[in-house]
Amino acid sequence: MHKASVIIPAYNEADYLPLTLVALKKLSTIGEIIVVDDGSNDDTFHVARRFTEHVIRLPINRGKGAALEAGWKQATHPYLLFLDADLGASATHAELLLQPVIDGKCDMAVALLPKSNKKSGLGFVKRTAQMGINRLTHRKMNAPLSGQRALHRDMISYIQNPDCRFGIEISMTIDLLQAGFHIIETPVPFSHRVSGNNLPGFLHRGQEWCDITRVLVGKWRSEGYGK
Repeated sequence: MHKASVIIPAYNEADYLPLTLVALKKLSTIGEIIVVDDGSNDDTFHVARRFTEHVIRLPINRGKGAALEAGWKQATHPYLLFLDADLGASATHAELLLQPVIDGKCDMAVALLPKSNKKSGLGFVKRTAQMGINRLTHRKMNAPLSGQRALHRDMISYIQNPDCRFGIEISMTIDLLQAGFHIIETPVPFSHRVSGNNLPGFLHRGQEWCDITRVLVGKWRSEGYGK
């Protein structure tokens, strides 16, 4: 049976991790679960250790991209699943994301989550990401920010400069599309908490926008745009 290494970047996720990890441990296609504690100042590390022996602890917060990289460097199975820590019981649907990759229908599968009734921001970050990906690859992505992804481990070598914090999904998508890999977006009924329209929510989305913009500007320059 094909097995996957699950990599979960986690920053102050002690409250959400248990349900997510319990759900994943029920899946037969999961060979190992790697949690990367990205410099948390809560009990994330010790909570994770109760469910998996594969816990990496970064001494300082380095951002999502660096956390994922630390995880995939330790992965031992041929397929990788990148999942967020706050999926809770909905993480049981992870095999729906993994199966198209195992079946050879795509090189990377990106989860399209159900629409939420809770409003989150004004869509500016998402539109920036969509515009950047389309300009550099001529591909329209409906869920460019989705952190739920499945891919073959061999593709990791094509991901350039992963240490880009919240820009990792955009950077990964562009790098793999430009390398000629086939990416699909597939509906998966995952659910997770949504950043609200409050100060913490706007600050979070502002950081996302800054990280994504830095990635896009770097890639535009390397492609010769603006010269």
